Amino acid sequence: MKKRILSLCLLILLCFTFATAYAEHTNDSSYIYDFWGSANESLNAFELSKVISGQIEGGTEENVIQSVDDVYYHNGRLYIADAVANKVFVLDDDYKLIREIKIIRDAEGKIVVNDDNKQAILSAPEGVYANDQYIYICDTGNNRIFLLNPETYALEMEVDKPENMVGSTEFVPSKIAVDNAGRMFVVVKSSTEGIIELNTDGSFSRYFGVNSPKVSLVDVFWKSIATDEQKKQMAKTYAPAFVNVQTDSDGFVYAVTTDTASEEMVFRFNAKGENVLRKFGYSEQLGDLPSGPEDTSKSTFADVAVSDYGVYALLDTLRNRVFLYNFDGNLLTVFGGKGDIEGTFNTPTSICWHGNNLIVGDSKLASAFVFTTTDFGALVLDAEEKYFNGDFNAASALNEKIVSMNANYDHAYVSIGKNYLMRDEYKRAMEYFKLGNDKTYYSTAFGGYRNLLIQKYFPIFAIVFLAFVVWVLWTEFAYHKKQKQLEEL
Repeated sequence: MKKRILSLCLLILLCFTFATAYAEHTNDSSYIYDFWGSANESLNAFELSKVISGQIEGGTEENVIQSVDDVYYHNGRLYIADAVANKVFVLDDDYKLIREIKIIRDAEGKIVVNDDNKQAILSAPEGVYANDQYIYICDTGNNRIFLLNPETYALEMEVDKPENMVGSTEFVPSKIAVDNAGRMFVVVKSSTEGIIELNTDGSFSRYFGVNSPKVSLVDVFWKSIATDEQKKQMAKTYAPAFVNVQTDSDGFVYAVTTDTASEEMVFRFNAKGENVLRKFGYSEQLGDLPSGPEDTSKSTFADVAVSDYGVYALLDTLRNRVFLYNFDGNLLTVFGGKGDIEGTFNTPTSICWHGNNLIVGDSKLASAFVFTTTDFGALVLDAEEKYFNGDFNAASALNEKIVSMNANYDHAYVSIGKNYLMRDEYKRAMEYFKLGNDKTYYSTAFGGYRNLLIQKYFPIFAIVFLAFVVWVLWTEFAYHKKQKQLEEL
C-alpha cells in the first residue's frame, strides 16, 4: 500500500513538473516588472487566434509561404515579404489572399524589363511597407526598391543606388519605412553609417540617426597614450548597425538593433536624428531585466511596431518575447517565448499592428501569428488610447477596472493617481502613487498636498503667530515696567 501511495505521489510530482515546464514555454506565462525589478505574473493581454502558414487561404497550391521576413498592415491589407519564395503576399482583413507579387509589371500589364534586357523579378525581398500612395518593396537580392501602385500593383518608380549617395555603405536595402512627407528611411545590411534617408524622387538625402557603440574605458586609456603608428594597428570601433525601422503618425522614426555593442537598443529619432525615446518607467533598460548580479544578458530587438496612440511593441530576439510599452516607456505586458509550439517563436523577424491585434512573423517557422487582445488587454490599450488623447477621466475609469482584474498592475494605479493629481486631489493621488510604488509622482502630490494645508490653515497660523508676538511684546513691556518701578523704590 505504501509503495502504491509513493508511486502515485511520484507520478503527480512528475506530471506537475512537466506541466510547469510546458507553462514556462507557452503564451500563458505573461508577466510585468515591478518597482524592485521582480517579474510578477500578469493576466494575458493577448492570445493567439490564428496562424498564417503554408498554402494561403483563398490561393492555389503555388501560393505557399516559405518564410516570413517582414509583415506590414495598412488600409485593410496585410503584406508579407517572403525572401525564400521571392514573393510578397497581399492578404485582406480576413487573411485571405488578394494577390501574389513576384513579377513586376507596368501600368499596361507588361513585364518590366531593365536596360540589360532582364525582367524585373523579385529576389529575396526582406522588407515591405505601404501607405495610401505606394507599396514599397525592398528587392534585397537585386539591390533596389520598387514603388508600386496600391490598387493596380503596377510599377510607379524603381529606386536603385542613388548617384549622389556618399559614404562606403553598399546599397542593399533590407527594411524600409516612410514618413508623412514621403521621405524613405532605408535600413541596409551591415551599415555602420546609419539609416539611409531618401527624398521622394529616390535621391540620397543623408545618413540618419546615430547609434553610439559602447566604449571601454581601458580602450580609451590605451588610445590616449598610444602613438600614431600604434593607433593604426588598433582595431577600429564602428557604429552598430540598425536592423529595422518604423515611423509613427507624428513623423518620428523608430529604429532597433540586435548588436549588443550598442549603448541603446531602441531609438525614436526626431528630425535632427536625436534619440528622444521617453523612458519614465521603473527601468531605463527595455526588454528583460537582469535576473541577478551574474546575469548580463540584454534583450536585442528585431523589429518595432508603433500604434497611433504611442504604444509600441518590441520583438525580442534573445528570448523571443514581445514587450509592449506606452509612450512614456512604461511596460504594459510581455508575452511569447522560445519554442516550436503555438504562442511561441523560433526565429521572429517582424511585428506589426492590425487594429489592436499584433501580427508576428517567424522566418524559420514560415508563419505569421495573429494575436488578438483579451478582455484585459483591450482595457489596457483602450485606457492608453484615452490617456494619450487627453480623455483622462475615461482613462482613469478604465484603469479602475484594470486593477480590479489585476491588483499587481502598478502602472494602472499610477495612471489613476496622475488623473487625481491633475485635478488637484493630492491626497487621493498620494494613495494611488503609493500603491503604484511611484516615488517621483508621490513627492509631487505630497508637495501639492502640503501647500494646500498651508493655504487652508494659514489664517490660524497667522493669528497664533501674531498672538505669540503680542504676548512676547507684552511680557517684555511688563518686565521692563516692573524693573523700572523697583529701581524707583
